[in-house]
Amino acid sequence: MIMVIRPFQISCLVRDTLPKIAKRIVDAPGFHYLVILTILLVGVLAGIETDKAMVSSYGPLLHTLSATALAIFIIEACLKITAHLPRPWDYFRDGWNVFDFIVIVLCLLPMDSQFAVVLRLGRTLRLLRLVSVLPKLQLLVGALIKSFSSMGYVSLLLGLMFYIYAIIGVHLFGANDPSNFGSLSLAFLTLFQTITLDDWKDLFLNAKGSSPAIAATYFVSFILLGTMIMLNLFIGIIMNSMSEMHAELDAHEQTKLSLSSQQDILTDVASLDQQLSSMKSQIKDLRAKLARNNH
Repeated sequence: MIMVIRPFQISCLVRDTLPKIAKRIVDAPGFHYLVILTILLVGVLAGIETDKAMVSSYGPLLHTLSATALAIFIIEACLKITAHLPRPWDYFRDGWNVFDFIVIVLCLLPMDSQFAVVLRLGRTLRLLRLVSVLPKLQLLVGALIKSFSSMGYVSLLLGLMFYIYAIIGVHLFGANDPSNFGSLSLAFLTLFQTITLDDWKDLFLNAKGSSPAIAATYFVSFILLGTMIMLNLFIGIIMNSMSEMHAELDAHEQTKLSLSSQQDILTDVASLDQQLSSMKSQIKDLRAKLARNNH
């Protein structure tokens, strides 16, 4: 009778209890803060490793700290994969988890091989893991990625405006200010400097020698269109993408809670079925023993 119960208990531990324990550890605030502190430590180490004097003096200590941080990242990934049992591949459905896993794989490459440059890149990318553990940063990055398609059209409009103003600038100010508007490429660089508002007054003073009114109209209109309107368009696109990301995250959380509750119900039902089957087998054994005793 004891031999029948033990395998069942081990199976329940692996299939039910272990994922819950791993999920509880991963979701714990203390573990979350430990991962954040580890990522910050990795950022500090990445900066220190650029100093050859520090590396030569504290090389073993830096290597130990880096290996400890990598070990924490590996433990975190293993816990997250365990939390998805009995479907561990669901861990890779999240893009941030895939990014974390790739960073870990890059950091595990041998340092003294042809992958040395890739390893250094992986160590630097570990600092980007701060995005994957902070939901607010995930929201910002997701909004930026989501707004790329709309930003493409705004960038096309901005490029068209640059091209038109560059041609006009060459014709209007090329003879009077050849160092800034002598060619189309120089005009592009001058307009880029103007749109950043970096010493645009000097550019205006050099160009107004031909006609102050035309130069004022040219520079003021370009700054209003390029800096004010285009910048507001980019901001509007990002804000709209952020609102869409908020809505998608809310819908994802609701779906996740619903799936989690359904999975818990299915797990409980499966556990009850296993318990019933075990009890049925025990009852059969007891009936067989009673039948032998009666005979």
